[in-house]
Amino acid sequence: MSIDEQLAERFVCCKCNQQGAYVKRFSAIGTGLSKLLDIQHNVFIATSCSSCGYTEIYNPDILESRSHATDVLDLLFGG
Repeated sequence: MSIDEQLAERFVCCKCNQQGAYVKRFSAIGTGLSKLLDIQHNVFIATSCSSCGYTEIYNPDILESRSHATDVLDLLFGG
């Protein structure tokens, strides 16, 4: 199961306490030369509560660089 699928399934909203989310990846422009040339090399994961729309942003480089991504998600969402 991918990080995106795990986030969608295990997400619990801190605002309304509902479980489940919509997950999308998006790119953002950096600073300096990458901004001038419109190079979008920063990728993030937006996780939005399927009930109230509250959104959290995650850095996939950090989540995916762990040897056990499930352990990271357990830490984030309490098991």
